[in-house]
Amino acid sequence: MRRLPALRSSHVLRGLALAVAFSCASASAQSTATPLEDNQRITEGYIAIAYELGAVLDPALQPGGASAVRPTWFTFAPNASRTGGEGMLGTAIAKRIIAAARGQPSLSVLHALQRVGLDLQLRATPEKLGLELVLRGVPTDAAASLGALITSLNTAALLDVRTLSITAARFAALYQSSPGFWPLDKVENLVLTLERTLHEGNLAIFSDIGGSGQLYLAWRRSAVGAVTPERVLAEFTLVDAVPAQAVQAYDYALAHAFDTPRPSQFDQLFPGMHYKSLLVAAFALYEQARLSTSPATRDALIAVANNYIAWREQHDMAQPVFSPASPRSDEVSRVALLRALTPLLRTEFGTVIWNYADYANSQPDRDGNPLTSPPTEYNWADFWDRWNGILYAFDQAYLDPTGTWVMPEPIVDPTAPTGGS
Repeated sequence: MRRLPALRSSHVLRGLALAVAFSCASASAQSTATPLEDNQRITEGYIAIAYELGAVLDPALQPGGASAVRPTWFTFAPNASRTGGEGMLGTAIAKRIIAAARGQPSLSVLHALQRVGLDLQLRATPEKLGLELVLRGVPTDAAASLGALITSLNTAALLDVRTLSITAARFAALYQSSPGFWPLDKVENLVLTLERTLHEGNLAIFSDIGGSGQLYLAWRRSAVGAVTPERVLAEFTLVDAVPAQAVQAYDYALAHAFDTPRPSQFDQLFPGMHYKSLLVAAFALYEQARLSTSPATRDALIAVANNYIAWREQHDMAQPVFSPASPRSDEVSRVALLRALTPLLRTEFGTVIWNYADYANSQPDRDGNPLTSPPTEYNWADFWDRWNGILYAFDQAYLDPTGTWVMPEPIVDPTAPTGGS
């Protein structure tokens, strides 16, 4: 799978200041940074945490290097963050199309994509989707801007004509439902909905879990004497974490690390448990994994710890962003928008490629209807659709732990004359 054009230099930390990255995310409301600039700082912040925590489990790991030890959640996080950034790049390109159209309407979908600088490789599938939207009554520039949203996604999924047709129909319906009277206003509100969704999710997850990782590593560096799981549970704390709950989650993981399937239904296993307690338990599990003499036990404990953190990430931080209790009046439905995009979702965990369509096609056909492709029957905004897809991605990545350490590089906007974002 290709990436969007990026700066292709070897990735070294070079003394990355994590505190700067974290403060940028925390203070974003007061910042003038663009969503893409925030995303890059967050991605770099995750990389710093990934290497420091990775070296706890594998002392031979060096910044910019790779490890054959099973990756932690923080090793996955930089590439997941980059995926959000690629989505934000799609919205940036879409907004350029809209801005150009306000000056002069395009002659065709192809013209709209060409005049913002997209080359043939990047505009082929967006043009295809844009033409489908035009056939469904969406004006040319609006159709082109919506097509641009999928620039960085798994456009191969649209080779299935069922997926192309359903995706186009959903985007057309979203356009029609969008607030605003004029076509460019309607499509701009739709594009802004996606940009806000990605940006808010990126900030929320990094501020919470990235911040917890930073606090844990700072505590660990300051600890006098050997760090043990017992010390983590007794001495390390997060706001709102309940020590007894963290011990309960830790003990459960030790007893069930080799269960098949791996523990993941945490609402049933730990009813009423505060999510911060799961984070404390996860850090204790990483320490126990470090002390394990058996690679199989080490990897099993890391996997349960990863599930604990991912549950916190998706259930408590992402879900309210993807499906807000009080939707904004100037947005389209975030739930419906994510549903339209779900078949095209993809993430490169280093060299390990995960496509949501692969996950959906590996499952039993939900509706048994040959006229609908399986990937269109899922919705990333639905927690369980997202959660099970993520567990599938983890299992794929665990087959090639070294590959997950190929870290993402800066996103470059291919439409920017100076090469900036």
